[in-house]
Amino acid sequence: MTHPLENHWALILGASSGFGAATALELASAGMNIFGVHLDRRATMPNVERVREEIAATGKESVFFNINAADDNKRQSALDEMQKIVKEKGGPSTIRVFVHSLAFGTLGRYFAADSEKPVTDAQMNMTADVMAHSLVYWVQGLMTREMFAEGSRIFAMTSSGGHRVWPNYGPVSAAKAALESHIRQIALELAPQGITANSVQAGVTDTPALRGIPGHEELMKNAIRCNPSGRLTTPEDVAQAIVALSHPYLQWMTGTVIRVDGGEDITG
Repeated sequence: MTHPLENHWALILGASSGFGAATALELASAGMNIFGVHLDRRATMPNVERVREEIAATGKESVFFNINAADDNKRQSALDEMQKIVKEKGGPSTIRVFVHSLAFGTLGRYFAADSEKPVTDAQMNMTADVMAHSLVYWVQGLMTREMFAEGSRIFAMTSSGGHRVWPNYGPVSAAKAALESHIRQIALELAPQGITANSVQAGVTDTPALRGIPGHEELMKNAIRCNPSGRLTTPEDVAQAIVALSHPYLQWMTGTVIRVDGGEDITG
C-alpha cells in the first residue's frame, strides 16, 4: 500500500544535524523527497554529505541549500529554485511537510554578572529573527509561490524553554515563546486552506544545539531523572512523531504545542 507521503516534497530548515537531520531521514523513509536548508562550514560538511547519502539510500531525492535561512535574498533565491525543481520533476507539485528547526541564537544573561556582559539588542533581535520570525517569512514565501496546498503540514521545533526559565537561556526562551505564537497565528490564517501548523516540543535531547548551552550536562541529568521513561528524548523519537503527525488522519490537529518528550515536562 502506498504511503500517503509518497513522492511528495518536504522542506526542512536545519536539515544537517539534530532534529532536522533525523526528520529528513525519517520522511525520506516514508517516501518523501527532501529539500534541506542548512548553514555549515567545511568542518561540518561531512555530516551533510552523510545525511544526503542516507536519503539517497532510501531511493528518494534530496536537494540541499547551504545558506543563512534568515537572509531574505538567500531565502527568495532558494524558494525560486525549489519551485523550479518541483515543476521540472513532475508529480505532486507542493510542499507537503515544512519543518522549522533552526537552532542559532545568543545565550547569555540580561544583566551583567561579574565580568560577563549582558546580551545586547542586536543579539536579542538576531535570536528572535532566526529562531522565530524566519518561520513567518518562509511560510509567506511558500504561500506566495503556491507551494502549499490542502493537507500541507507546518511544524516548528520549540522546547519547554518557551514557558520555563534557565540561566543564560533568556534570548532563546523569548524566541521560542514567539515561535509558538507565530504558529498559532499561522494556524488561524491558513485553516481555511486546509493547511495545519503546530509546534513540536521535544524533551531534552543530546544534539549539537543542546551542547552549546552552558550547563547542558546538568540539564541532561535532570531530564533523565525526571522523565518517567528514565532516558533522554532522541532525534528519532521526534522525527517519527512528525511523520505520524503528517498523516491525513490528523488534519483536525492544528494551532497547538505537541509534546514529544516521554512525559518529561509533566514531572520536570
